[in-house]
Amino acid sequence: MQKIMIIGATSGIGREMARLYAGAGHLVGATGRRQELLYSLQLEYPNHIVTECFDTTAFGATAHLESLLRKLGGLDILVYSAGWGEITETLDWAIDKGTVDVNVNGFLEAIHFGWTHFMAQGHGHLATISSIASIRGNRHSPAYSASKAFQSTYFEGLHIKARRLGIPLYLTDVQPGFVDTKMAKGPGQFWVAPAEKAARQIIRAMERRRWRVYITRRWWIVAKLAKWLPGWIYERL
Repeated sequence: MQKIMIIGATSGIGREMARLYAGAGHLVGATGRRQELLYSLQLEYPNHIVTECFDTTAFGATAHLESLLRKLGGLDILVYSAGWGEITETLDWAIDKGTVDVNVNGFLEAIHFGWTHFMAQGHGHLATISSIASIRGNRHSPAYSASKAFQSTYFEGLHIKARRLGIPLYLTDVQPGFVDTKMAKGPGQFWVAPAEKAARQIIRAMERRRWRVYITRRWWIVAKLAKWLPGWIYERL
């Protein structure tokens, strides 16, 4: 039985990952801002899910992570699934600040906590739910793309650092395309995957210790095209 912490498990991909892990007999520590959603999740798997209600951007988030660690009695995997962003045609300070608070500052605090714990015990697995939007800037939500690029680039650095250390400390940067959650916003959506399917593919990739994965798998095509598309074409999309 593995002990897994999922930060941002009240809805979407994080909630589905918690269900799948708990259904497979693992012990899951689920976090989120909405107590009622955490409670309903715990009721589904009362013997396999423990919870801690807090906002990743609030002061004292690490203390909540430490509390959840005690409830779990150990930790093998930490997944950062919390995320936020909004479509805006104006440069909205409140949206940009909120996006960075969750996707950068909250992310950093959680990953530092997990990295420190795994370094001390000599093994572990960190994963972040980034986005295909991390590859290029986006006029509809520039802060979201930039914050997800931060996550993916940061994880690449940690991945290299972990390999140099030569210990079984693994990282997985997950870059989903469109998934049927509240985070799927904006026009022109295609290849929209159910959250449960996305969660299954993520868990499978983590089991194989993949360091970067596109969800669903066909999105690697979009990733490759986006990286190499000339700027004068990309700016017209």
